[in-house]
Amino acid sequence: MDSLRITVRVDNRLTMHSIPPGIVDDDDGRLRQNYFHDFFNYAGLARSVWLISTPGRYIADIAVRTDLETGRGVVHYEAEIAGTDLDPSDPRPGHTTVVLRDASGASIAASSGAIGSVTVEGVQPWSPENPYLYTLEVRHESGAVVDVYSLPVGIRTIRVEGARLLLNGEPIYLRGFGMHEDAAWRGKGHDDVRMTRDFALLRWIGANSFRTSHYPYAEEVLDLADRLGFLVIDETAAVGLNLALNSERVAVDDTRTFRPGAVDDTTLETNLAAIRELIARDKNHPSVVMWSVANEPDTTEPASRPYFTALTQLVRDLDATRPVSFANVALATPDVDQVTDLFDVILLNRYFGWYVDTGDLISAERRLEDELRLWANRHNKPIVITEFGADAVAGLHSLPAQMWSEEFQRQLVSTYLDVFARVENVVGEHVWSFADFATMQGTNRVIGNRKGVFSREREPKAVAYLLRERWSAKPDTP
Repeated sequence: MDSLRITVRVDNRLTMHSIPPGIVDDDDGRLRQNYFHDFFNYAGLARSVWLISTPGRYIADIAVRTDLETGRGVVHYEAEIAGTDLDPSDPRPGHTTVVLRDASGASIAASSGAIGSVTVEGVQPWSPENPYLYTLEVRHESGAVVDVYSLPVGIRTIRVEGARLLLNGEPIYLRGFGMHEDAAWRGKGHDDVRMTRDFALLRWIGANSFRTSHYPYAEEVLDLADRLGFLVIDETAAVGLNLALNSERVAVDDTRTFRPGAVDDTTLETNLAAIRELIARDKNHPSVVMWSVANEPDTTEPASRPYFTALTQLVRDLDATRPVSFANVALATPDVDQVTDLFDVILLNRYFGWYVDTGDLISAERRLEDELRLWANRHNKPIVITEFGADAVAGLHSLPAQMWSEEFQRQLVSTYLDVFARVENVVGEHVWSFADFATMQGTNRVIGNRKGVFSREREPKAVAYLLRERWSAKPDTP
């Protein structure tokens, strides 16, 4: 039997033309990686590698789009058939058929052709309360060759109407976290046990959503989100597009981000490719309700506008069914931000009371509400606060509450939740972060980032019980 060697090459070096960006310094022959994001730059394979055998002609891709009508659901599909016939002399053309099955496996609709639609009477719309999944079975026959692929399908709609985010035509309020694929026992590599524990904790605390900060998660995570009914803001790895924000940590001669030699046209092509790959992989997941193209870029620079115009245009060309967003950094306030009008939903990362008005929650409450109302008045779009929180070392207590204690973290989060309830445009709250995670070493980090509601070992801090109380009693609509 002939042997076959498959070699996978992994290169974790980050440059100004990679996503995320970074700089490699040569320190007398010792290469040292500098980067602009605040989580540890793990190397190696973080995902499973699958080898797939296909027939000569096969189903290369399926794209679905779902609609809801009165009492009915519609599944629009498009199957891409690739490859060549095993027998080129066979005059019979290939034939594609489609069957939609309900959760019991019964056939409820059928169609033929690689492009078409099927209608579901008495549809069960997919939602956090009822994450009902149908199965779209696509079968392609070419001569004696048959290829079959089954795709889980959740029938739902997501859209923005004014300052509301609508799921299946009804307002939805996001409760949850920014998260990381990180754990003490595996680092960043995907782990089914960690994933299962994380989803159990999300359900325990009353969350209904999370953001894949700051990179696409393993496919298994989205598969489980589909099954369990969690809403996902799906984000590219474009984190660190902000040289000024990180100038104290990474020395650069020019702190302008969007310029030749920094984040330039070559970087843009890498970012566009990342968006194509993200949407190609995740487009069929009902759990994915929003695309996020970047985290905390410097959108105060005029040069950022053409960059993000290109990103948003590509997203809308590839998928017009979901809102487009990015996570705004605190320095890009409404009066200086250059790009927010390009997007459908405003995502804000804010740390009043921690990095700003440090330790002063009275000032933090006032400044947070003032800024949220400025965003609402200027754009009248839905607002999701995608990051807010405070570091707390598990087990550290203080009376009165002081920074780094569990008590201060709880008070800060409670203050923010009170503000959100007063601002109508706020349609979601994602605490930063779900669990403590590894970072590079630094004087502002106590063996990693300690803003987790849970410890890195997934044990709850005091703030977890506050959130469970607030979220479990709160309906999905504001």
